[in-house]
Amino acid sequence: MDFNLTKEQELLRDGLTKFLSVRYDLEKSRAAAKTGIGWQPDIWRGFATELGILGATLPEDVGGMDGGPIELMVITEALGHALVIEPYIDTVVVAGGLLRRAGGPTATSLLEKIIEGTAVVALAATEPASADRWQDVSTLAERDGDGWVLNGRKMMAVGAPLATQLLVTARTPDVDGILLFLTDVGAAGIEVHPYRTIDDRRAADIAFNNARLPSEAILGEQGQAWASLSRARDEGAAAICSEAVGCMRKVLADTVEYCKQRLQFGQPIGRFQVLQHRMVDMYMELEQSVAAVYLAILNLDADEATRARAVSAGKATVGRAARFIGQQAVQLHGGMGMTEELAIGHYFKRLTAIQYEFGTTDQHIARYAALTKP
Repeated sequence: MDFNLTKEQELLRDGLTKFLSVRYDLEKSRAAAKTGIGWQPDIWRGFATELGILGATLPEDVGGMDGGPIELMVITEALGHALVIEPYIDTVVVAGGLLRRAGGPTATSLLEKIIEGTAVVALAATEPASADRWQDVSTLAERDGDGWVLNGRKMMAVGAPLATQLLVTARTPDVDGILLFLTDVGAAGIEVHPYRTIDDRRAADIAFNNARLPSEAILGEQGQAWASLSRARDEGAAAICSEAVGCMRKVLADTVEYCKQRLQFGQPIGRFQVLQHRMVDMYMELEQSVAAVYLAILNLDADEATRARAVSAGKATVGRAARFIGQQAVQLHGGMGMTEELAIGHYFKRLTAIQYEFGTTDQHIARYAALTKP
């Protein structure tokens, strides 16, 4: 199989990498996360107007470039390498995929706004008692004339404090299955409780108290949202694995460079064989992750069982590698590894968080085992 990028994909990668190296300063992004509004809107506008990456993987009929999984991998790996906190995966990959499959004028209009950079959409799917299982939904949607009334709670909706719209999962007494609703963040009856996560992203717990939504707020067929949600979860998992590869490449490179410069007993610590062995082990974990990401990415358009196996294999492999590489990098940097001033500490926090997003390492190991059971 040919794993070489096309000329167009190389241009996409090189353009995004150059943009991030010039415009995306780690210190500035952390300041925005900790003391500012949580992100840099000018960077998001640059993604839309200067680079076009917000539409790179979305259909041409809504203004996108109709790119595929490889373009997704190129973009997310570059974002991971620069430790970008802007909600690309949440808005473009997860919400964008759900809107694309739902279809209809409401979804189409919102996709166009996402590509333009004027809309940010977050998914509210996880509930307090669901243990990160999107299919366990107790939020209730009831008919109210021509519209709907929502009651329930969601937790850990990543990107919700930055969003203009929310996609919300719910059930109704009249229809089996899961429904998907679109609502403005500031709609009456919706309480958003924002917070900053350990890796400097923004998330929120959300309460729906008799939130009234119009009839057109429902997306797709009633009760048939799970198939699309399941695919969105796998697409998000594959994208975050690719992001992790970008993070791990940067962490390994910084660690090797540090070990060349840090002197102990009159020589660089990188000359000590035991530390060389550690860095080789880090490199091996990274290369296994790269292969696992290719497997997951290239099977996103396969049948459901094949896609699920490939994504779970990738997420489990990357989860293990992220833990190992992150911890080894911190140890090799010594006490400096956990300081706010050094980039390695920020990357370590992101690699730790990635192990729990879109399903934990253990959950994906269990799913892979179930899918491969004879």
